Amino acid sequence: MDCNPIFVSKVRRIICVFTLLITFLFGAEAYSQTDTTVARSEIAVQESAAETGSHGAHGEEEFDPTKVVMDHINDSHTWHVVGHLSIPLPVILYTDKGLDIFSSGHFHHGEADYSTNKYTYRLVEGEIKVVGNDGSIDEASSGKLWDFSITKNVAAMLFSVVVLLIVFLSVASAYKKRVGKAPKGLQSFLEPIILFVRDDIARPNIGHKFARFMPYLLTLFFFIWINNVLGLVPAFPGGANLTGNIAVTFVLALITLIIVNVNGNRYYWKHILRPDVPWWLYPIMLLVELIGIISKPFALMIRLFANMIAGHIIVLSLISLIFIFQTLAVAPVSIAFVLFMYILELLVGFLQAFIFTLLTALFIGMAIEEHH
Repeated sequence: MDCNPIFVSKVRRIICVFTLLITFLFGAEAYSQTDTTVARSEIAVQESAAETGSHGAHGEEEFDPTKVVMDHINDSHTWHVVGHLSIPLPVILYTDKGLDIFSSGHFHHGEADYSTNKYTYRLVEGEIKVVGNDGSIDEASSGKLWDFSITKNVAAMLFSVVVLLIVFLSVASAYKKRVGKAPKGLQSFLEPIILFVRDDIARPNIGHKFARFMPYLLTLFFFIWINNVLGLVPAFPGGANLTGNIAVTFVLALITLIIVNVNGNRYYWKHILRPDVPWWLYPIMLLVELIGIISKPFALMIRLFANMIAGHIIVLSLISLIFIFQTLAVAPVSIAFVLFMYILELLVGFLQAFIFTLLTALFIGMAIEEHH
């Protein structure tokens, strides 16, 4: 069957625009970070030359892909927009002298210290340290800091929560206003996904008690999915590697662990604490079952974290090839692979949300299953 030429033309235009967008945004980000690295290295070389009395021209430092990749996947006290433009975020520190609140813009991307009436602070590799009177890091005072700052990952999480609230409150309102009518607009887009979570994830794995756990499963699925997609957007409001942060995946897995074990029935706990095995095997089986309680959500944590952070590293590494070889001849090959990886990561983002929710429903179903 022949394809509609208008449809084929539109698909080609979308692919071209998408390719140019990735090239511009990732290229601008990598270039801006490279430019900052080179500038700092040139200043250091010039200061060293002045101290030793050496003369002559100094070449630019080689592009460091590791720094570019780590700057992107790590958390930060600023939210990069595009090029040299960044949004400073609030710094909230609790010290032994009281609370300190100020903007991270005072650090000038880690190039300057900032003093308050309590301490002088310095941004060292993404962490805030206390500076002593001699200009060196005061490790004793730094160890007493409690950092409650709104970092990039925290801001991205709050943004995704606001998006979820706006979307689902509007959809819930539409259902109330259009009782008995066909879904329309955003409602028609989300309804098949909600039914997919209900009919293909919750009902088969949990059983007739699935409705009790639907709010958590829907929240879990859409929270992971939206943040996976936002993490693939290189410019604001994306760019935060939230689901590639092991602290976030740890909390999600911990909530699953609590829900599973709190709702576990007596047959679930009997199987763990009093397994039907010979008495001499009981100590070993008890230890194995207790380890199994922790290992199941631990696997959820590691799987989501490793898959999402690996995708970011691969995409940024492919973009970095252009700057490593310092030639545009590599660009077509690099962009082609990045485009392929981007499409693959969109699929992976959905699959990871699906797998995390599916296994959570499976663990809940195993915990509440009635004895036959």
